[in-house]
Order: sequence, then structure tokens, then C-alpha cells
Amino acid sequence: MAKYLLALILFGCAFFTNAHEDHTKHQSSTLAESFAFDVDGNLWRASVRDGFVEVNTSRDLGKTFSRAVKVNQLPQKIGADGEARPKIAISAEGYIYVSWTEALKKPFSGYIWFARSTDAGKTFDKPYIVHQDRSEITHRFDALNLSADGRITVAWVDKRDLIAAKAANKPYEGAAIYYAVSGDKGASFLPDQKLADSSCECCRIALANKPDGTVAAMWRHVFAGSERDHMLAEIPTANKAPQPRRATYGRWKIDGCPHHGAALASGGDGVHWWGYHMAWFDGGNDDTGKDATLFYARMDGEAWVSSPAKKFGNMKKQAGHPALAAVGENVWLVWREKDAGKSQIWLMQSTDEGKSWIAPQKLVDSAGEADYPSLLQNGKQMFLVWNTEHEGLKVIPLQTSAN
Repeated sequence: MAKYLLALILFGCAFFTNAHEDHTKHQSSTLAESFAFDVDGNLWRASVRDGFVEVNTSRDLGKTFSRAVKVNQLPQKIGADGEARPKIAISAEGYIYVSWTEALKKPFSGYIWFARSTDAGKTFDKPYIVHQDRSEITHRFDALNLSADGRITVAWVDKRDLIAAKAANKPYEGAAIYYAVSGDKGASFLPDQKLADSSCECCRIALANKPDGTVAAMWRHVFAGSERDHMLAEIPTANKAPQPRRATYGRWKIDGCPHHGAALASGGDGVHWWGYHMAWFDGGNDDTGKDATLFYARMDGEAWVSSPAKKFGNMKKQAGHPALAAVGENVWLVWREKDAGKSQIWLMQSTDEGKSWIAPQKLVDSAGEADYPSLLQNGKQMFLVWNTEHEGLKVIPLQTSAN
């Protein structure tokens, strides 16, 4: 079992080049989809089929979907597997925003595309590339955020600084995190900006909103000595410099990319905001893999407020890829495990802002392949959204404690 766990951990590390390419292989369809609720409670889906991003909607919580509408009119090689997938967000007035990564011919290269619909998904405006840098290099693993005030933020992994450092014969670790912001409902984006150097090359970026609309990003970072821990930073306002802070301290040393991004949720509502809920994977530094685990912790924006970090998940069952959501004092944490040929989704819930947790429970399982879980809020109700190979999409309401 120890050898098996080690092989699992190193899948995206010692052999990360092949794993990176797997995220962009051309497929007729994929389980790696994204979902969002609109203000009327309709569930929208962004998926990939035959080189096209498609969007459609369900009025019965995923049991049936409308006919899909193509977002891009020319086929592309689109990232749609594991940590990479198209993203979707719905504004209060019903505008639909979609972002995705196109894989280019050079290895690991890509462009980040964006498109919007202003007519409730009937048609989409002509897609465009978000970033001004058009070099055929890494611009990949896009993340999409829509603030309550309507601002759209797209962040991605970018290697322009690595290329420049190599040209100048200077050292550079990993890639960088770049972002672009739209203040005109997706009609255009301001010039892209760098959030931080030395990010890991191929893990998802987690985005969350503070009550005032500030966007926070959490990503796997390459610290000195190739320690693959996490960094957290808020997207700065105009004329202010980013202030990234180290968020995790596992000190996992590995020369490769785990393909295993973090989860992030804002902590506290309104004037009671205090910081962030975080969940992440750490491979440990034991050759047998026995120290690999998932962690949860709270962060007040400056330092730990719950220490040590809480371990969760059964690593003998490949626990991984957590999702987090928080509303007031209620916090939901879900993740995927595998056992006896089935994929399982497990849940932990806290009713006191993550200070203590109800015992984990298995929510659902399914035979065959299955995607990572996601959590979506619809009004006052939280839902687990999980895509499976044989049983289709599962949309499961989660219990909310009384305040």
C-alpha cells in the first residue's frame, strides 16, 4: 500500500510533463465541467465537446438540460480534464461569463479566452483572449471570479517571466500568477498584471471574495529549496502593489507539479469578516508516502488562527481535491475518495466557523470514473455538485444548521 500511495503522490511530480499534457488532450467529451446557479435557481453548465465550449441550463437541478449553445465558433484544443476546465459565472442581471484555456502547438503553451452572453445564453459575443501577451508560452489554468459589484477577475498561470529570466541567464523558479480585471461587464479587460512570481506550474488557482468585493487568490507556490506550499494574496486596487503571504507550512520538497490545487472560502459575513477558510493537499517528505494528507485551517489574513492545521480524509483511499464553502458560521468541506472500485464524496461540516467539526460522513458514491466535487450556493441552500460517468450529474442539497 505504501508503494501505491507513493506512486499516486508522484503521478504529477516525477512524471509531471505527461500529466500536464493530459489536461489538454482532445476529447469528444469530458466529465470536467463547471456549474453556476442564476438568481432564479436555474443551474448552468459549461462543458467541452469536440473542441467547443458549450453552455446549457437545467431547471430541475441537473436532471435534464436544455440544448447546448456553442461559445467558440472555431474548434480549439481546450483544457478540460482534472484541474483544468472551462469556467462559468452568472451575474445578477443574467449575463453569462465563460473562460477557458486553449492549448497551443508548443508543449505547455496556451491562451486564456473569455466570452459573454447578454441574452440569457441564447448567443455569445465573439470570444477574445484576455491577456495582452500573445507569446506562444504558458498562459493556462484559468480561474474566473465575479464580485457582487459586477467586476470580473480572471487569473492564470503564466511563464513570460521565466522565459525572460532564461533569456537574461538569470534563475527563476516555477511560473507566475497573472490576472486581468473587467469593470464593464466583460466587454473588455484592463491590461493584465502580475500577482506573484514562482507559482507551481500546473495547479488550479482558488479564488474567493471578501464581503467588500475584494478578490483573494490562493495557489501552490515554489518556495526556496523547491518547497511546494501555498501562497495567498488579495488582488490589489489601482496603484497598489500585491502583498502575497505564505499560507501553508508543510515544507513539502519536490521538483514537480502535484496537479492538486487548494480550496478557499471567505470567513465571516459583512462587518464580521475575519479571514479565510483554506483546504489543501500536502505530500509530506516521507519516501513511503505515509505523511501525505489533506489539511484544513483558518487564516485571519495575517497569521494562523487555528493551529495546528486539521488533517482530514483517508489517504489509503486516495483522498483529494477538496472543495470549501462558507455562509456565516456554517462551513462545508467535501472531497473525493476511492474504494472498492467506486468513487466517493465525503463531507465534514462546521457550525462555528471552522473551530470544530462534525464527524466526516460519506454522502454518495458511484462506480466508474467521477469528477472532483464542487459546492454551489443557491439562495440559502448549499449543494454538492458532482459529475459521474455512469450515473450522470448529481446535485445534492446539504444540511444547514440553525443560526
